[in-house]
Amino acid sequence: MNIDHIYEELQPLITAGSLKRHEALKDLVYTRMGGEADIWAAPVTYEEIQSISAYAHKHQIPLTVLGNGSNVIIRDGGIRGIVLQTSDLTGMGIRDGLLYAQCGAKIIEVSGYALEQGLTGLEFACGIPGTVGGALYMNAGAYGGEVKDVLHSALVIDPDGQLLTLQGDQFEWGYRKSVFASGHYIVLEARFALLPGDPAAIRAKMDELTYLRESKQPLEYPSCGSVFKRPPGRYAGQLIQESGLQGTRIGGAEVSRKHAGFIINADNATASDYIGLIQHVRSAVKQQFDVELETEVEILGEEL
Repeated sequence: MNIDHIYEELQPLITAGSLKRHEALKDLVYTRMGGEADIWAAPVTYEEIQSISAYAHKHQIPLTVLGNGSNVIIRDGGIRGIVLQTSDLTGMGIRDGLLYAQCGAKIIEVSGYALEQGLTGLEFACGIPGTVGGALYMNAGAYGGEVKDVLHSALVIDPDGQLLTLQGDQFEWGYRKSVFASGHYIVLEARFALLPGDPAAIRAKMDELTYLRESKQPLEYPSCGSVFKRPPGRYAGQLIQESGLQGTRIGGAEVSRKHAGFIINADNATASDYIGLIQHVRSAVKQQFDVELETEVEILGEEL
């Protein structure tokens, strides 16, 4: 794979300045760690995403889609092929009675926009740092709400580069699962079906959830958010806490003392530190409680 050749061929397909070679990804993800992308592209239109996707498919070049990097760990060896980052596609509005938002819009900001419009249903998302695309991909949720509760339809690109609109029973929802992940779709736009509500009540609910988040989560440190999925009938954080793992470190990665479900980058951690600590936590919880913790965070790229 000739990176320089790919770079030259992609240039006509994307806005000038939105394409780079050997781009460091650590400053583009919340954990502040990880290696380089061979090719990094930040499209500003749906057509650019479709063109890059079609090019990668035609030439069998690996394509990794990245939002704002809030729920990913990028290994220290970086990511081969093309990394397509959607964070410049942030438009939102009201169309045909639905709130629409582009894939790179932060779901927190979409929740705030819904408040401005006097629409209820997205309050649960006021503390989720990911993008709309990422939220659909993993059926993001918090405090009793999930994306599946409010998503009406989505505009996507399928693995062959075709535009499709998905809706209803096509979503294949599960706990932190969706057809967007299993079908390898690229989300372009989400349309949410929300209800009119009392702005004061909506704001009060969002203020309450924001307080809970800020008081319980270690937001002062880089992290990937909640590392593990909730085991059936249990809570991952509680199991980790009862295993005596809070404060445990490997290199610069540490199990948070504030919330055991978080692993923080406490001191210039590498991805290897972080992944090693995840494996240690899983092993300890399995040994003590015979519970297999499943990661919620996406781990991408290659080892050094």
